Amino acid sequence: MTSTSRSGAGRRSIATLVCGALAAGGLTAAGVAAFAPGAASASSHREAPLISGQPQFDNTDLYAFVSPDKPDTTTIVANWIPMEEPAGGPNFFQFAEDAEYDIRVDKDGDAQEDLIFRYTFKTKTKNDKSFLYNTGVVESLDDKDLNITQTYDIELIKLKNRRAVSKTKLADDVWVAPSNVGKASMPDFKKLRDEAVYETASGVTTFAGQADDPFFADLRVFDLLYGADLSEVGRDTLKQYNVNSIALQVPSEAIIESHDQPITGIWSTTQREGADGQYHQVSRLGMPLVNEVVNPIKDKDTFNASSPVDDAQFLENVTEPELPKLFEAIYKIPAPDEPRNDLVDVFLKGVKDLNQPPYVTPSEQLRLNTSIKPTKKPKRLGVLDGDTQGFPNGRRLTDDVLDIAVQVVEGELLGAKNDLGDAVDKNDKKFGNYFPYIGLPTAGSRGKTVEGNTTDSVRSGLGDGLTGASSKDNTMLIASSAAGGAGGFLLIATGLFWWRRRRNERAYY
Repeated sequence: MTSTSRSGAGRRSIATLVCGALAAGGLTAAGVAAFAPGAASASSHREAPLISGQPQFDNTDLYAFVSPDKPDTTTIVANWIPMEEPAGGPNFFQFAEDAEYDIRVDKDGDAQEDLIFRYTFKTKTKNDKSFLYNTGVVESLDDKDLNITQTYDIELIKLKNRRAVSKTKLADDVWVAPSNVGKASMPDFKKLRDEAVYETASGVTTFAGQADDPFFADLRVFDLLYGADLSEVGRDTLKQYNVNSIALQVPSEAIIESHDQPITGIWSTTQREGADGQYHQVSRLGMPLVNEVVNPIKDKDTFNASSPVDDAQFLENVTEPELPKLFEAIYKIPAPDEPRNDLVDVFLKGVKDLNQPPYVTPSEQLRLNTSIKPTKKPKRLGVLDGDTQGFPNGRRLTDDVLDIAVQVVEGELLGAKNDLGDAVDKNDKKFGNYFPYIGLPTAGSRGKTVEGNTTDSVRSGLGDGLTGASSKDNTMLIASSAAGGAGGFLLIATGLFWWRRRRNERAYY
């Protein structure tokens, strides 16, 4: 495992900062579950037994950062539905209607949410007699050919002692950007994505829809830590997979206690409606890599249903983490001495004089100091490399949280300097310069036939029904066979195939 080296000055400055934080206060009974940083596991991709079978409700990653082009605002990106195969039709990827998707905010560091931004979704189908997600080329979000559409509402809930004291509707019936079926169906997907960005009357900007998965990592860690000989590193396992994203940009002053206390804590949750008509929390995510490699199997589902205020129950998972022992057994890298107070203090409280709230209650959430302005040249190793605007002070899309986590778990903050990593240092797609910043999703069709296939071989494989028919004839068969039931299915499908193929040839060659 390798990573790009960083300046010694940057390393010394953050080490001094962190060591000061550790000396300022030890682990107490209030300490809680945590980031025992791990090797490559996406932040929450199929991380617990129950949620792995419920992808619509599964949080994958959470990001929070001061907006680079609007530094008086904070942008929060929360993702769901892991490992979306771009060509995963005909039922593409939708938010669940029987769910509450929440972004929760702790303004004062007491491990209790003060604000909840709640997203709820509705689905509409124009023609349920068709099997298609879109029945033609889609050029706008209200296009008649976008057969299945979603909209959402946003409700702002203010709480005191975890009880709601007010509820305000921030947005109503906002369009969701669709799944990117392919270039034949959605030739200008960026236009559709831009249409899905909505600014509310209260100054909140929002987006919901499909996006490229911004997490970059080599997930072959589970093959006994990269093949037991480091032969399995350097491949971004999440390349060309998509997720469903919710992005929210809010004035920073709305999510902090005061200008004198500009640090906020953020996590996301999903509640699913049960048979009793009540909503029950089934997924939770704050800091990356917690429920994958810190909590043992027996605690994973419990963690997903829990709240930060109750995190003391997971304390031993942090102070006596399993991962360093695994590194020692396989690679003979000595595991740091336990208990691991360095992990508890830095990742559960925040770094003192950087993103640790006064009178903080240790708990697992993503903490951000909103008063630190964005740098024009972010460093992928964030605070470890002297870039105090990066992880673990919030989390930017470009932060290499996997390498940071591995280096810290192997004792970086305890004097065991290392440059460990998975050799995946950046995302496969570029991020945007303005909201919602996330990359466009990979299209379901790539616009090319399989290598080695010729027109004649594909025709032969589809059967004799195409023999002698021109592409124009086949296109016309789509309309004439629309009501033909099962008997017309092959003609519809092959007609679509040839129409789209010819369209792609014109577009790409």
